[in-house]
Amino acid sequence: MIYRGLRWIAGIMLHWFYSEMRVEGADRIPSSGPLLVAVNHPNAMVDSLVAGWVVPRRLRMTAKATLLNSPIVALLFRLLGVVPLRRASDSSAGGDQGLQRNQAAFSEIIGVLRGNGAVLIFPEGVSNSDELMPLKTGLARIAIEAKRSGVRGIRVVPIGLNFENKGLPGTRLTARVEEPIEVDSYHGESPHELTEAVAQSLSRATKGVAFPPARVRRAGREGLLVRAASWWGRTTHEIPIRYARSLAMSRSRSADEPAMLTMLFGMGLVIASYAIHVAVVGLLTRSFLLSAIYLATLVTGAYWTAFGSHRTGRN
Repeated sequence: MIYRGLRWIAGIMLHWFYSEMRVEGADRIPSSGPLLVAVNHPNAMVDSLVAGWVVPRRLRMTAKATLLNSPIVALLFRLLGVVPLRRASDSSAGGDQGLQRNQAAFSEIIGVLRGNGAVLIFPEGVSNSDELMPLKTGLARIAIEAKRSGVRGIRVVPIGLNFENKGLPGTRLTARVEEPIEVDSYHGESPHELTEAVAQSLSRATKGVAFPPARVRRAGREGLLVRAASWWGRTTHEIPIRYARSLAMSRSRSADEPAMLTMLFGMGLVIASYAIHVAVVGLLTRSFLLSAIYLATLVTGAYWTAFGSHRTGRN
């Protein structure tokens, strides 16, 4: 329930920031069975939000363990069941000790796969602003270890995230889903062959994506109620969203930060604006019911501004 609610909120935030979100090859995502979702990592935390939106199944996330240094992030990780992974650069441990630094995390991920769950992994290991980086072998080692422990039917689904301009509001993104890779077809113990197969697939998914000039939407395609809800959403959310974008741009130090910070600041400011709106309505009407109805109109307006006024597609 918590995951579905947060996924819904993430979808609204993404659609508020990006004018169009398209998914190519959505039918390639298996609806059941153990699944490792391999995604490139060009846009920091936003990539997790996009992957969670693209994959319709409950998706267990992985993230770098250093984020646990923040108490708020650590609490959110526990609520969402995020599995922290330690990179070699996070520790001075070497040799066998270095190889064992993620054993507990690997065991947890294998447990999810054994239960026919889906796990998100960023095989590059770091967020970056450039082209696809060489992949780490962690994903392949997890898949091989899970297979060795008796988990059958594991598939790896590579998904390439392609942003027109990841830090600029109103731009577009395309998620391209490649054919699943059957782990059972790999019979060796070395992770390099599987890692190379994932790398080639992600390379195809992140190259050759074109963003042609945007077409102007015709007015009147949505119904009157949808247009009214969208107008209400834009009107009531314009100030906090604009301020969130301004804050994000002024505090961003890299190309990876504007979208992430806009969404973080936006969520906080929108919630604060809701509290102010509802408090004013409550003072004026002295009615809990009317205050609750008004809050519902704010949430409905946010939803239809995101999904009614923005282009989205799956094919």
